Amino acid sequence: QGILREGLEDVKQFFKANGSCRLPLSPSLLVKGIVPRDCSYFNSNAVPLKLSFQNVDPLGENIRVIFKCGDDLRQDMLTLQMIRIMNKIWVQEGLDMRMVIFRCFSTGRGRGMVEMIPNAETLRKIQVEHGVTGSFKDRPLADWLQKHNPKEDEYEKAVENFIYSCAGCCVATYVLGICDRHNDNIMLKTTGHMFHIDFGRFLGHAQMFGNIKRDRAPFVFTSDMAYVINGGDKPSSRFHDFVDLCCQAYNLIRKHTHLFLNLLGLMLSCGIPELSDLEDLKYVYDALRPQDSDADATTYFTRLIESSLGSVATKLNFFIHNLAQMKFTGSDARPTLSFAPRTHTIKTSSRIRDVFLCRHERVFNPSKGYTYVVKVQRESPGEVAFVQRTFEEFQELHNKLRLLFPSSLLPSFPSRFVIGRSRGEAVAERRKEELNGYIWHLIHAAPEVAECDLIYTFFHPLPRDEKAAGTNPTPKPADATWARPLGKVGGEVKLSISYKNNKLFIMVMHIRGLPPLQDGNDPDPYVKTYLLPDPQKTTKRKTKVARKTCNPTYNEMLVYDGIPRGDLQQRELRLSVLSEEGFWENILLGEVGIRLRDLDLAQEKMGWFALGSRGHGTL
Repeated sequence: QGILREGLEDVKQFFKANGSCRLPLSPSLLVKGIVPRDCSYFNSNAVPLKLSFQNVDPLGENIRVIFKCGDDLRQDMLTLQMIRIMNKIWVQEGLDMRMVIFRCFSTGRGRGMVEMIPNAETLRKIQVEHGVTGSFKDRPLADWLQKHNPKEDEYEKAVENFIYSCAGCCVATYVLGICDRHNDNIMLKTTGHMFHIDFGRFLGHAQMFGNIKRDRAPFVFTSDMAYVINGGDKPSSRFHDFVDLCCQAYNLIRKHTHLFLNLLGLMLSCGIPELSDLEDLKYVYDALRPQDSDADATTYFTRLIESSLGSVATKLNFFIHNLAQMKFTGSDARPTLSFAPRTHTIKTSSRIRDVFLCRHERVFNPSKGYTYVVKVQRESPGEVAFVQRTFEEFQELHNKLRLLFPSSLLPSFPSRFVIGRSRGEAVAERRKEELNGYIWHLIHAAPEVAECDLIYTFFHPLPRDEKAAGTNPTPKPADATWARPLGKVGGEVKLSISYKNNKLFIMVMHIRGLPPLQDGNDPDPYVKTYLLPDPQKTTKRKTKVARKTCNPTYNEMLVYDGIPRGDLQQRELRLSVLSEEGFWENILLGEVGIRLRDLDLAQEKMGWFALGSRGHGTL
């Protein structure tokens, strides 16, 4: 910090002598001074500087940039240029992936400037709000977005931005082989846009731990990202949309394989160590698989998504990074509450006179459970507010208070563990009494506890608390937008059917709205097809089994070879969806018969077919 302050004095002298200058990042950025109090540094190896310049425009905000010394920013510039070209291809094809592409400029050997994106936070900072093991939890990203987008329509828009930008990042980072991906170089804007920073390693040149690659997954796609997309911990129709977006974006880039190979080939002689020979170009060629059909590439990328989602190595990498960063955290860092957008104090709020937990309410969003309505009375006459907090949020408050104060100053917290169903009405009623006693003792504790920032932040109203005053909010399921249509008891299956060179191609894409099993558990569904008439049962084809889901994704191609065009008129595709039951007989979840004569197979037919008992399906 001392070295930084000394260096900033030299910058101040420069502006005194020269008045103003244009930033290399963009000639349109004219600045007249440095703002030392807003300047700091990052804890990564190169220790980049976070600088804030005074804007010459009196109505303009300060201009914030990152200055790096020690990294070859030409590689970052090239990577961002490739991503910018990908984005242009997508937009020209009518697909806006909501990509965040920032400016980056190399100003000399191993140094340069990078634009800072406002209202954005690294995944590490978001995850550690839930503790150092936050990278293993599913809810941090969803909770953070909910905190910054409290209204339902704002949150839905943020989730939509997240789905598109996350899909774009998955495709771009895979095609360009961007490595060294950890939770400090992936960022999320409050509007839901996700983007990657720091492209020091690309074209598959991963960091190694001995003989082990640090980047084990094809790209970063973790369960907390899937949680945001699904609106919970179970797959939903929105995950189908995400997979379709990824595959569509991937196939659009594959059509321009020659463009990317030519552009990267022009840079072979520029001296970037990780782009120096034809093997580096071959990485991109292999990633784009130009020899594959669009259907084969769709199947391939779907398997990559499943592989990334199932990778424990990525979360472990994030966790190790959290531990490594702990030693850089200043001792003056004060704990904050993960669900509160900003800190409130006794000076900024009126003194709290009394608190009383009025009732508990059943909620469905963001997940099923109970919330507790607390009446907060302050010393200002007539100032009464109602706030809603979950049991987990009370527990977070207690855990953060324990970091600041000895246990002897704090009241004991109700036990989290209960026998039987932990979300039942009786448990919620019992916890209400226990939490009432807890918050009463908290407000009447020693002044350093009762008047601390954590408590005043906890009891300060959030935008979501407006509903708590007076009437009970109407419960609404988290997945209401994507709910299964009534009447389609067996759900629906999305197929792509095409015919070429005496081959019938059936791409089984997604299924939505399957009924749960009789015991209430989700099924283990798979798809089985026959091409009737088939007395010898030789036309059976099967997909893989999806585990514990009512909304599975397959993207698997089932092929029937040697079918003359004339035979198609007499054939019927019989498709069944079954749940695998191990030693017991598999359970039929729904089926559909499709007469091929009803489809014009001169071109590909894609759409949803209703599943039910035996009968002929319509597209």
